Amino acid sequence: MTELQFAPLAPPLKPLLDKFYRAHRSSMRAPNGARVWVARRQEILAALCLTAVDDGHWLTGLLVAPGERRHGLASRLVEQALARTPGPVWLFCHPDLVGFYQRLDFAPATRLPAALAERLARYQRSKALVALASPEART
Repeated sequence: MTELQFAPLAPPLKPLLDKFYRAHRSSMRAPNGARVWVARRQEILAALCLTAVDDGHWLTGLLVAPGERRHGLASRLVEQALARTPGPVWLFCHPDLVGFYQRLDFAPATRLPAALAERLARYQRSKALVALASPEART
């Protein structure tokens, strides 16, 4: 079996991520300018996007292929990506996922960059979301 790799996806390969999302019936897409991280053997097994915002990044699009879930792949991918991404990181998640992110040292965001605060307010009009921040974003 091929070794599991965690690495940024080269920009010309971005269509592979959109194909991965579609294959798993997700409406997620890689935002323009986002740095895409994947866990893969030969095919993509999990992915996330980090988009630059203010002095940090906004984490979106975390998805693990259904057959690969419950093996720690999402945690490992987030840890690998954040270890090589300087600065604070913010994310929005459904309240049911707060415990998962807290295990990765995220906590409720007390401050958000203006662009994210505006986006969160719009999103919260139609769905329940919680803003979380990495330790660097809480200092």
